[in-house]
Amino acid sequence: MRGIPIAVGLVLLGGCAAVPQARPQVQPVPPSTRAEPPTVQADRPAGPVTFSYSGPRMQGGTVIGIAPAGTATLTLDGAPVTVAPDGRFLIAFDRDAGPSATLVATLRDGRRVADALVIAPREWNISRLGSLPKYPVPEAEFARIRPAELAEIAAARRVSVDSAGWRQPFLWPTTGRISTLFGSQRIYRNGEAGAYHSGVDVARATGTPVLAPADGVVILAADHPFTLEGNLLMIDHGADLNSAFLHLSRIDVRVGDRVKRGQVIGAVGMTGRATGPHLHWGMKWRDARIDPLLLAGPMVSGER
Repeated sequence: MRGIPIAVGLVLLGGCAAVPQARPQVQPVPPSTRAEPPTVQADRPAGPVTFSYSGPRMQGGTVIGIAPAGTATLTLDGAPVTVAPDGRFLIAFDRDAGPSATLVATLRDGRRVADALVIAPREWNISRLGSLPKYPVPEAEFARIRPAELAEIAAARRVSVDSAGWRQPFLWPTTGRISTLFGSQRIYRNGEAGAYHSGVDVARATGTPVLAPADGVVILAADHPFTLEGNLLMIDHGADLNSAFLHLSRIDVRVGDRVKRGQVIGAVGMTGRATGPHLHWGMKWRDARIDPLLLAGPMVSGER
């Protein structure tokens, strides 16, 4: 009887034959064709590399922007601008700002993104106050008193505060008849020209409550009337933006107090250089004097 050849490795179990699986042959991949993992650049921004803006780009205007994704530093005409963790920033343009400004964002990966902003010009009203001299007190006395007042105001504006009030929609601190607009030029007795009007005047009766237009920190609460401003209150809203409230009959807060939007902070008066009871609301971003009306918008009926 002829023998039955059995393949090497064959196993017989209960009459059934299991044939071993052939091992796959792995062919080496030549170095030139071997797939390489994609290069990941950790510093590349994940969002759009563009600017976006909200607010009027005009003389006296305030703008809140969003910087390009991945921005490490931001400048406006070469001066640094603070950028919040979410990319938002605030800039503003003086009453006499030129026709253009340039924003430059430097990204974390070293690229630079620049945007040339066109700043629209405005026309300004002229107010004639022929019954008033240019100086509220004799000029020599004014020259003696005024430097200390200006130094106190400048020191207050150098205070750095942590506040997100600049992100909020601003409300009018009081409403009523606007008697003088921002940017107006005043002409005094004998035709002497004064500095342009640095805020908005709202005529109201003495004692009318004045509200905080947005959250902030009190940086100046005068303990005596200044020659021009009278009882002066200043609030910083963060991002180098601050409000000044002039001619108050009383001040209800103190330096260092945190105030909330809509909180009563004082009352309308006619202290300092004033011809009648009213609130002068002035605003500055750094050294730029800006128009509160453009930030707060038109007065709403019933708004306090």
